[in-house]
Amino acid sequence: MAETAQRWIPLESNPKVLNKYVHNLGMDSSWNFVDIYGLDPDLLAAVPKPVAAVILLFPDTKPAELIGYLQQDFPPDLYYTKQTIENACGTVALVHALANNQNQIKFDDTKHFKTFLEMTSTLSPDERAKFLEQDNKMGTAHDDCALEGETQAPSVDERVKSHFIAFVHYNGQLYELDGRKDAPVVHGKTSPDTLLLDVAEVVKKFMARDPDNVNFNVMALVRGGDAE
Repeated sequence: MAETAQRWIPLESNPKVLNKYVHNLGMDSSWNFVDIYGLDPDLLAAVPKPVAAVILLFPDTKPAELIGYLQQDFPPDLYYTKQTIENACGTVALVHALANNQNQIKFDDTKHFKTFLEMTSTLSPDERAKFLEQDNKMGTAHDDCALEGETQAPSVDERVKSHFIAFVHYNGQLYELDGRKDAPVVHGKTSPDTLLLDVAEVVKKFMARDPDNVNFNVMALVRGGDAE
Protein backbone atom coordinates (compact mmCIF):
# COMPACT_ATOMS: atom_id res chain seq x y z
CA MET A 1 0.00 0.00 0.00
CA ALA A 2 1.35 3.46 -0.91
CA GLU A 3 2.32 5.72 1.96
CA THR A 4 -0.24 8.46 2.64
CA ALA A 5 1.14 11.95 2.10
CA GLN A 6 1.48 14.07 5.23
CA ARG A 7 -0.92 17.04 5.36
CA TRP A 8 -1.09 20.21 7.38
CA ILE A 9 -3.92 22.69 7.84
CA PRO A 10 -3.69 25.42 5.15
CA LEU A 11 -2.51 28.85 6.30
CA GLU A 12 -4.67 31.90 5.73
CA SER A 13 -3.14 34.63 3.57
CA ASN A 14 -3.24 37.17 6.36
CA PRO A 15 -0.29 39.27 7.62
CA LYS A 16 -1.50 39.03 11.22
CA VAL A 17 -1.41 35.23 11.05
CA LEU A 18 1.99 35.10 9.34
CA ASN A 19 3.52 37.65 11.71
CA LYS A 20 2.45 35.74 14.79
CA TYR A 21 3.85 32.57 13.25
CA VAL A 22 7.29 33.94 12.35
CA HIS A 23 7.67 36.02 15.52
CA ASN A 24 6.85 32.98 17.63
CA LEU A 25 9.58 31.15 15.72
CA GLY A 26 12.05 33.89 16.61
CA MET A 27 12.10 36.41 13.75
CA ASP A 28 13.09 39.94 14.81
CA SER A 29 9.86 41.76 15.67
CA SER A 30 10.99 44.87 13.77
CA TRP A 31 10.23 42.93 10.57
CA ASN A 32 6.64 42.22 9.53
CA PHE A 33 4.52 41.04 6.66
CA VAL A 34 2.16 43.67 5.23
CA ASP A 35 -0.54 43.51 2.57
CA ILE A 36 0.11 44.91 -0.88
CA TYR A 37 -3.18 46.44 -2.00
CA GLY A 38 -2.38 46.95 -5.67
CA LEU A 39 0.37 46.74 -8.25
CA ASP A 40 0.32 50.29 -9.60
CA PRO A 41 3.31 52.50 -8.66
CA ASP A 42 1.40 54.70 -6.18
CA LEU A 43 0.22 51.75 -4.09
CA LEU A 44 3.63 50.07 -4.26
CA ALA A 45 5.27 53.31 -3.12
CA ALA A 46 3.17 53.16 0.07
CA VAL A 47 4.72 49.84 1.12
CA PRO A 48 7.31 50.34 3.91
CA LYS A 49 10.95 49.90 2.91
CA PRO A 50 13.16 47.97 2.82
CA VAL A 51 11.37 44.98 1.32
CA ALA A 52 13.19 41.70 1.96
CA ALA A 53 10.81 39.28 0.22
CA VAL A 54 7.37 39.04 -1.36
CA ILE A 55 4.88 36.21 -0.90
CA LEU A 56 2.21 35.51 -3.50
CA LEU A 57 -0.91 33.41 -3.02
CA PHE A 58 -2.40 32.54 -6.40
CA PRO A 59 -5.18 30.29 -7.72
CA ASP A 60 -3.94 26.80 -8.43
CA THR A 61 -6.85 25.39 -10.36
CA LYS A 62 -5.32 24.35 -13.67
CA PRO A 63 -1.94 23.60 -15.26
CA ALA A 64 -0.17 26.79 -16.29
CA GLU A 65 2.77 27.64 -18.50
CA LEU A 66 5.98 28.39 -16.62
CA ILE A 67 6.86 32.06 -16.22
CA GLY A 68 10.62 32.61 -16.08
CA TYR A 69 13.04 29.70 -16.35
CA LEU A 70 14.16 26.91 -14.03
CA GLN A 71 17.76 27.20 -12.86
CA GLN A 72 18.90 23.67 -12.11
CA ASP A 73 22.43 24.83 -11.25
CA PHE A 74 21.29 27.51 -8.81
CA PRO A 75 23.81 29.01 -6.34
CA PRO A 76 24.45 26.68 -3.38
CA ASP A 77 23.97 29.54 -0.90
CA LEU A 78 20.44 30.22 -2.19
CA TYR A 79 18.24 28.44 0.34
CA TYR A 80 15.77 26.23 -1.53
CA THR A 81 13.63 23.38 -0.22
CA LYS A 82 11.18 21.05 -1.87
CA GLN A 83 7.63 20.72 -0.54
CA THR A 84 6.48 17.20 0.28
CA ILE A 85 3.78 18.00 2.86
CA GLU A 86 0.39 18.80 1.37
CA ASN A 87 -1.02 22.22 2.37
CA ALA A 88 2.41 23.27 3.73
CA CYS A 89 3.11 25.75 0.93
CA GLY A 90 2.58 28.68 3.31
CA THR A 91 5.30 27.47 5.64
CA VAL A 92 7.61 26.61 2.75
CA ALA A 93 7.17 30.13 1.36
CA LEU A 94 7.94 31.62 4.79
CA VAL A 95 11.05 29.47 5.12
CA HIS A 96 12.23 30.64 1.70
CA ALA A 97 11.56 34.29 2.55
CA LEU A 98 13.32 34.21 5.91
CA ALA A 99 16.19 31.83 5.18
CA ASN A 100 17.35 33.93 2.24
CA ASN A 101 17.48 37.11 4.31
CA GLN A 102 19.67 36.03 7.22
CA ASN A 103 22.10 38.80 6.30
CA GLN A 104 19.59 41.47 7.37
CA ILE A 105 17.02 39.79 9.64
CA LYS A 106 18.01 38.56 13.09
CA PHE A 107 16.58 35.39 14.64
CA ASP A 108 16.38 34.70 18.37
CA ASP A 109 18.97 32.08 19.35
CA THR A 110 16.54 30.59 21.87
CA LYS A 111 13.69 30.07 19.37
CA HIS A 112 13.19 27.21 16.98
CA PHE A 113 13.69 28.79 13.55
CA LYS A 114 17.33 29.56 14.29
CA THR A 115 17.83 25.88 15.10
CA PHE A 116 15.90 24.85 11.99
CA LEU A 117 18.19 26.95 9.79
CA GLU A 118 21.33 25.58 11.44
CA MET A 119 20.14 21.97 11.09
CA THR A 120 19.16 22.33 7.43
CA SER A 121 21.82 24.71 6.10
CA THR A 122 23.97 22.00 4.51
CA LEU A 123 21.13 19.71 3.38
CA SER A 124 19.87 19.27 -0.18
CA PRO A 125 16.39 20.57 -1.15
CA ASP A 126 14.99 17.03 -0.86
CA GLU A 127 16.66 16.47 2.51
CA ARG A 128 15.27 19.76 3.81
CA ALA A 129 11.77 18.65 2.84
CA LYS A 130 12.22 15.37 4.73
CA PHE A 131 13.56 17.29 7.73
CA LEU A 132 10.44 19.49 7.77
CA GLU A 133 8.23 16.39 7.65
CA GLN A 134 9.79 15.24 10.91
CA ASP A 135 10.07 18.64 12.61
CA ASN A 136 7.23 18.57 15.13
CA LYS A 137 7.95 22.08 16.40
CA MET A 138 7.54 23.60 12.95
CA GLY A 139 4.42 21.53 12.37
CA THR A 140 2.87 22.57 15.66
CA ALA A 141 3.68 26.25 15.07
CA HIS A 142 2.11 26.01 11.61
CA ASP A 143 -1.09 24.41 12.88
CA ASP A 144 -1.43 26.83 15.81
CA CYS A 145 -1.41 29.81 13.45
CA ALA A 146 -3.51 28.10 10.78
CA LEU A 147 -6.32 27.88 13.33
CA GLU A 148 -6.16 31.61 14.17
CA GLY A 149 -7.17 33.17 10.86
CA GLU A 150 -10.13 35.47 10.40
CA THR A 151 -12.01 32.74 8.54
CA GLN A 152 -12.63 29.17 9.63
CA ALA A 153 -9.62 27.03 8.79
CA PRO A 154 -10.23 24.36 6.15
CA SER A 155 -10.11 20.73 7.17
CA VAL A 156 -6.68 19.13 7.08
CA ASP A 157 -8.12 16.74 4.50
CA GLU A 158 -9.34 19.51 2.19
CA ARG A 159 -7.43 19.93 -1.06
CA VAL A 160 -7.04 23.70 -1.35
CA LYS A 161 -7.07 25.43 -4.73
CA SER A 162 -4.44 28.08 -4.06
CA HIS A 163 -0.69 28.06 -3.57
CA PHE A 164 1.93 30.20 -1.78
CA ILE A 165 5.32 31.02 -3.30
CA ALA A 166 8.09 33.42 -2.32
CA PHE A 167 10.15 35.92 -4.31
CA VAL A 168 13.59 37.03 -3.12
CA HIS A 169 16.60 38.95 -4.37
CA TYR A 170 19.84 36.99 -4.53
CA ASN A 171 23.07 38.18 -6.12
CA GLY A 172 21.36 40.58 -8.50
CA GLN A 173 18.70 38.11 -9.64
CA LEU A 174 14.98 37.80 -8.89
CA TYR A 175 14.17 34.27 -7.77
CA GLU A 176 10.78 32.60 -7.43
CA LEU A 177 10.98 29.84 -4.83
CA ASP A 178 8.27 27.19 -5.11
CA GLY A 179 8.85 23.88 -3.35
CA ARG A 180 6.78 21.97 -5.88
CA LYS A 181 9.05 22.86 -8.78
CA ASP A 182 12.25 21.05 -9.74
CA ALA A 183 14.41 24.09 -8.99
CA PRO A 184 14.24 27.83 -8.32
CA VAL A 185 12.82 29.99 -11.11
CA VAL A 186 14.76 33.03 -12.34
CA HIS A 187 12.89 36.14 -13.48
CA GLY A 188 15.78 38.38 -14.49
CA LYS A 189 17.74 41.09 -12.75
CA THR A 190 16.68 42.91 -9.59
CA SER A 191 18.14 44.74 -6.60
CA PRO A 192 17.11 45.37 -3.01
CA ASP A 193 15.73 48.75 -4.06
CA THR A 194 13.74 47.48 -7.06
CA LEU A 195 12.64 44.09 -5.70
CA LEU A 196 9.04 45.10 -5.05
CA LEU A 197 8.58 46.74 -8.45
CA ASP A 198 10.19 43.80 -10.23
CA VAL A 199 8.05 41.25 -8.39
CA ALA A 200 4.94 43.28 -9.24
CA GLU A 201 5.70 42.84 -12.95
CA VAL A 202 5.98 39.06 -12.48
CA VAL A 203 2.75 38.94 -10.47
CA LYS A 204 0.99 40.72 -13.33
CA LYS A 205 2.05 37.84 -15.58
CA PHE A 206 0.61 35.33 -13.09
CA MET A 207 -2.65 37.26 -13.11
CA ALA A 208 -2.71 37.44 -16.91
CA ARG A 209 -2.72 33.64 -17.06
CA ASP A 210 -6.03 33.59 -15.16
CA PRO A 211 -7.60 37.00 -15.84
CA ASP A 212 -11.09 36.16 -14.57
CA ASN A 213 -9.89 34.96 -11.19
CA VAL A 214 -9.68 37.48 -8.34
CA ASN A 215 -8.15 35.11 -5.77
CA PHE A 216 -4.66 36.59 -5.76
CA ASN A 217 -3.03 38.00 -2.63
CA VAL A 218 0.38 39.64 -2.27
CA MET A 219 2.30 40.38 0.92
CA ALA A 220 5.71 41.94 1.50
CA LEU A 221 8.21 41.24 4.27
CA VAL A 222 9.33 44.69 5.39
CA ARG A 223 11.19 46.42 8.17
CA GLY A 224 8.55 48.23 10.14
CA GLY A 225 4.90 47.81 9.29
CA ASP A 226 2.31 46.69 11.78
CA ALA A 227 2.45 43.22 13.39
CA GLU A 228 -1.32 43.36 13.83
